[in-house]
Order: sequence, then C-alpha cells, then structure tokens
Amino acid sequence: MFADIGQETHIVQYATPTMCYDNGWEAVKKNPRCLYESDITRFLAGDRESLLGILCDNYHGDIPTASREAWMREIDILQTALVPWKESDGRIVFEYDIPRLGKRVDAVLLLRGIIFCLEFKVGQSSILESDIDQVLDYALDLKNFHKFSEERLVVPVLIATKYGSSSDLIQPSVYDDGVVNPLITGEQGIRNLISKVCTLFPEEAPIDDRWVISPYAPTPTIIEAARTLYENHSVEDITRHEADEASTDATISFVLNVIRQSKERGEKSICFVTGVPGAGKTLVGLDVAVKQTYQNLDAPVDDEGAVYLSGNGPLVAVLTEALARNDYQKSRDRGESKKKTDSKREVGKFIQVIHRYRDNMLAKIKNPVENGVLEIDPEKAVRMEVAGYGEVEHVAIFDEAQRAWTHKRLADYLKRGGTYGNKLKVPNFPMSEASFLIWSLDQREDWATIVCLVGGGQEIHTGEAGISEWIKALNETFTHWKVFISPQLTEAEYAEGEVNDLLRDNGNVTYSESLHLSVSLRSFRAEKLSAFIHALLELDPSAAEIYAEIKDRYPIVLTRSMETAKEWLHAKVRGTERTGVLITKESARYKPLGIHVLPSGDEDAVHWFLEDKIDTRSSNYLEDAATEIQVQGLELDYTCLLWDADMRFENGKWHFYKFNGKTEWRELVDSSEDKREQMKYMLNAYRVLLTRARSGMVICVPEGNDNRTVNGFPEDGTRLPEFYDGTFSYLRGLGLELI
Repeated sequence: MFADIGQETHIVQYATPTMCYDNGWEAVKKNPRCLYESDITRFLAGDRESLLGILCDNYHGDIPTASREAWMREIDILQTALVPWKESDGRIVFEYDIPRLGKRVDAVLLLRGIIFCLEFKVGQSSILESDIDQVLDYALDLKNFHKFSEERLVVPVLIATKYGSSSDLIQPSVYDDGVVNPLITGEQGIRNLISKVCTLFPEEAPIDDRWVISPYAPTPTIIEAARTLYENHSVEDITRHEADEASTDATISFVLNVIRQSKERGEKSICFVTGVPGAGKTLVGLDVAVKQTYQNLDAPVDDEGAVYLSGNGPLVAVLTEALARNDYQKSRDRGESKKKTDSKREVGKFIQVIHRYRDNMLAKIKNPVENGVLEIDPEKAVRMEVAGYGEVEHVAIFDEAQRAWTHKRLADYLKRGGTYGNKLKVPNFPMSEASFLIWSLDQREDWATIVCLVGGGQEIHTGEAGISEWIKALNETFTHWKVFISPQLTEAEYAEGEVNDLLRDNGNVTYSESLHLSVSLRSFRAEKLSAFIHALLELDPSAAEIYAEIKDRYPIVLTRSMETAKEWLHAKVRGTERTGVLITKESARYKPLGIHVLPSGDEDAVHWFLEDKIDTRSSNYLEDAATEIQVQGLELDYTCLLWDADMRFENGKWHFYKFNGKTEWRELVDSSEDKREQMKYMLNAYRVLLTRARSGMVICVPEGNDNRTVNGFPEDGTRLPEFYDGTFSYLRGLGLELI
C-alpha cells in the first residue's frame, strides 16, 4: 500500500539513475515479493537516490509521483531512525507482498527476533482510526498467513510523519496472539519507540534469512473460524440447499474418497465435477474444503488442508463478504468485541482468488524460462520437508475450471507483467493456466488432489480455454496423474463434445456418475430449467415442450416494456427475497430504457447482491443492471433479463453483433477461429444470465424505436424494431406468457 501524501497524483516515468548496484540489488532481484530488501548495515550505507532507483526499477508500470515522493521520505526517515542498529543482524524490507492475500506492507523491519510492521502516512499530522486498522490488519495477516511469522512477536507501527507525539503504552493484545497493540508515532519518535519495544521484550533467535520468501501457511485458528462459519450455514443466502433430491452428498463423498486414496497410495489425482447451472458446485467445493481439513475430528488434521479457489472476483468478494457479515453479527450477538475485518481475515483462508495462488507459484520459478521448461529457483523458494516446493495445501479446489486461461492469453499477460503495476514479468511462459495449476500441485513430493468444478458452456471471456486445456495437460505432461471424470463431460457443452476422443489413450481415467450434479438447487421449483435454457439457445425444437412441463412451477414471462417488467418483479418478491436486472456486457442501447450498467468493481457487486432493499445500491432498486461477469456463480430469487440487439434471432438462427460505440451495430461473421470464439462467448453470456433466477424471471425484449424524423430518416438507427422483433417472436413461440 503506497503512502498517502494528500496531493494530486501524477504519473511519471522514472529513469533509474546510472549506477553500479551492490549485493543489495542482487538480493532484491531474487525476491519478487518485495521491491527492496537488505540487511540494515547495507541499507544505511546506501545513498537515497540509489535505493530509490532500486525501488523504481523493481516496480512494473508507471510510477505515481506520490509513491516516488513517499519512498524518498521513508528512506530518509528510516536511515536516520535505524542508526543505533547499524551493526545488528536486522533486515529491512520495502513494499512487501503478503503471500496470496494481495496486500502490501510499506516496510517490514526484522530486528532482534521481532517483526515490526511499518505503515507510513507521509505528510499526515493526524491519526485516523482507519489507518490504525490498516496497519493492524497487515500485522494480523502476517501472523496468520506467513509461516516464518507465526511464532514471532509482530509489532504494528503507524507512522504519521508530522504527528507530534508517540505511544507511551506498549503491551500485547488481550487476545494473547503474539501481536502487540498498534503503536503510533511521528517520524521523530520512531527510534525511541523501536528501542522501547526491544527493551520491553526479550531478544529472540534471529529470524530465518528466508523470511521474505516464507511459505504461505494459515494457522489452525483461521481454519477453525471458517469451519464454524460454514457449520452455522453462513452460505445459505448464496447457495441454498433446497432441492428434494440433491446429489451433492454423493459427490462430496466420492471426492473425499479420491483424496483419501491419493494419500494412502502417494498419488496425484484430479476430479472433474460437472453440474447443471445452480446445482451446487460451489457448495460441493466449500464442503470438501472443510471436511478434508477436519475429517470428522474436533481439530484440523495437520498438513492435510484444502483451499477453495476461484477466478471469479465478484463471486469471491460477495461470498467472502456474506460470510464475514454473518460471523461478525453472530460475534456481536454473543457480546464479543470483534471487527468485520477480523471476520474477513478468517474467511480469507477458506476462499481465495485463484490469480493470487498462481502468482505466488510464479514467484518461485526461474525467470526467464529457458528451453520452455518451468523450474523452481531454490533462491526464491523454501523447500519444505513434506510439501517440497508446492503450496501448503494438499487439495486445491478450482471453481469454474472451464474459465482457466489459454496458453496464449496467459503468456501474453505475463509477458507484459499483467494489466497493472507490480506484476511479475515472465517472458516466453510455456504453459496454459490449467497446465500451470497442475504443475503447481505437482511440486508436492508426497500426494495431491485437484478438484475442478466445471460449468458447461459458461466460458464468457476471450482466452478462457474450457475443459480441453486441462485434459490436454493431463495427456501430454502429467501422465502420472489419476483422472476421475463425470460422463457428462462427453456432452457438447464440455470441450465441444470431444472429451472421449481426448481421453481415448489415457489409461488413468475413471468415469463416475457421482461426479455430475444433475439437480438444480438454484431453481428448486424446476429441475428441467437448465434443459429448457439449453434447448432455447441451441434452437432445439424440444424447447417449447420442455417449457410446458415447468411453467406452472417456474414462471418465465415475456414483455416489451421495462416498466412492465419492473412491476412484475415488485409484485413477485416477498420479505427479503432479491430481484435484479441482468444484461450482457455486449449490450449497448439500454440507457433509453432507464437502465445503467453496474460498475465493474468487486465492491459494487457486493453492494448489489447484499445491501438491504432500502439501499439504492441494492439490486432490488432495479436501476443498475449486472452483467454475466458479475453474476456468474451467484443467484437472485427473481430476475429481469434485458435482451438487447447484440444477439438476435434472424432467419432461423442466432446472429451476433457488436456496437461500435457510436452509430451502428456490426455483425460478427463466422470467418475465423477468433470470431467463432467471440460468438461462443456471447451465446454463453445469455446462458449464464438465463440461469441466475431461483424462482422465476421476466425477459424484456424492447420494441425499439420506429419513429422517423421530418425528413423520413430513423430517429434512432441503433434501436430499429427489426433488431428485436425476431428474438421476441422466437421466445413467444416457445410458449412464454406475454405480460
């Protein structure tokens, strides 16, 4: 986290001073988790411009002026404050990434066996509660998620540089967790404060020199919290278990048995779990993670933990927030003093963003990659006795595995160092994301299991590989892995129906019906909803017949008016039921209908899904429409799908269009693999949106604008009635009731 200096931010390109770096430079080049790290002696001997040059050179991207100026002040301040310890064996680390959590500490001081977590507010003279919470959060994250910090005293220090006072009382937290209550000081008081801490607490053994590349290792306390949350049904508002004949129990049992056999035989295994939309794949993933961790015992089983990972940012954000709110409220009801940030931290072990898991493994490889072969760099990673160079978990559960990136997309992304600053550049990366994730678990030297939760026909981003990339990696590279797969993966929605061909020569494959979730938990009133949506999109003549079977239990109505659609939704929802408007990301002409698209930030999705109906940010207000990106994996009770002119039924088939942002829609023509891929993603977007409602939906296909100007030209050539009429007629012909 960069320091706040209260000034307008400008972006500058900083030219690194011409210099000859010493060994401190070489050390930081080998530690991608930070921008600089060195022993205190070398840090004090360096000149400010050289040290700043190292920080800037290791930052990928354009450097904000505010960050550069803050770094200069931090260097000056610490070079003055740390003089008494210039002969010590202490170390200083700048801009340290906490593994797998996507957070960065301004500076970490490792001194006399103590970990000082330093957060600077350069130019600030007052103390804000949010700033104190921030530095405490960093300290707790290190304590709870950082292997080489878990047995150490961690001291959070907030440094508001112009603050005129300093903490007098230094004492451990009442939670007796090895974290000191946050300390506050201005720049003049840092030296004295550090000295007081060192005097008050006995000197411990030196901290491991590999601290900066410490493995990620959540403590049992975190896992216990996640288990408690789950057992109290904190996820019930996200994944309701309402089907009469749910098959999740059989699936969970099968997966846990595969995990058990893998451990007993010292094998590597992978399970592919398929399911109709809303069948509870997320529930299966969460349940496996908890049950594998505890195995019917009262305490976590050592070195057998599991983690649930998803590349779906909004899903992770909403699920984490829902769990954290639930835990926070229960704690308050019990009269306990607890912050919601503590609850979020507890959930953070249980549910994580897959990209951070991936990036943590990337930080361990030799870079650049030579001869197309990934290798662990022993100077960047710690080889653990049991885990080897792998991550701490034996079991990794990848939700929406079909969305793993192709080799080209991942290689292009890593070549440029990501889409924003501070991402590791890896030129010539040789693997797809699926292959790399298997490689990551394969680094364990004992056993491992991957669980892939697969949604058929739900790849919605360019560069999402589908399930075929996983199978290709298993066939060509990881031939020693045992494969357990659902027979449903042979259907067209999964790897274009080529799974049997892809696996024909793989002798490690076991098929099991237990790995397919055939009953939708989301649409508990209509088990055949997913079959109807599939038939609707595939233009299957059986669609009307299927709908006739479900319409009495699961209403799907049709309208040409958004006002009528909103009235229908308001009349349907009761109590705390949720409703919302959905729209594809390729939609463009919705503003004339009084609809706005929900901003893309994860926090916006959190508010949209979780705020009370009296909050204007809530989905229930029916003002902001969420896209397939924001709702995939989540659900509402009733939805309105606003069907724009991006996908039209014309002359007996679907036609796909993209708006040029100004004056016209341009049709995508099936002329290349890239165009066919885009068309597939657009179809899948509607598949996702049509399967988000648990109880019923209204589809609004606008009438368009048939008005003419005085000269006889269309008043709005981007919303002509013929853009919509074909789609409306097709849906009406399926038997949908017109309102």
